[in-house]
Amino acid sequence: MSTDQLRPMSPVQIAQTRDFINGLEAGAATYWDMVEIGDELSRELTISPELVILYADGVEDFNPWYEGWRMNSWTIPGESPFGGAIVPPLLVSHFVLSVQFDHTRPFAIGSIHTNHDSEIVAPIPVGATVRITTRATEKYVKRERRYVRHSVTVEDVANGTLYFRETRDILSL
Repeated sequence: MSTDQLRPMSPVQIAQTRDFINGLEAGAATYWDMVEIGDELSRELTISPELVILYADGVEDFNPWYEGWRMNSWTIPGESPFGGAIVPPLLVSHFVLSVQFDHTRPFAIGSIHTNHDSEIVAPIPVGATVRITTRATEKYVKRERRYVRHSVTVEDVANGTLYFRETRDILSL
């Protein structure tokens, strides 16, 4: 029996798994060894009404302030004390990991997100395109364990408005 028969996977999942394994065999390193202080990664993300719906459903946060959609008319401006519909405050925090790790560089041993301190600076309007930037700011050892600290910002691509700041610590095994 081949390993792919042990669990059903789509062709895309099989290719991604094989690419990951090939990357590990090509010389993976621990997260501590991969990251240098000052390393910066960023990604742009358009926060569509669909994304807000999926997030709000997933965390069961059904606030009418987030509703930038209506059945049969789909996208609407929405209403909140800030004007139009806004994004759930911690939605962008969930996307930081997709920016923080450089997925083109495999690491062999896992990492654990141990701490984050978030600051919501301004509400993000539904439909905004934001730039999530993460920068490695510190490496330290605490109780014989290695940590990498990152500083995160989320800004509007169009006008530079700072929406969100966060500090995250990653334990590197």
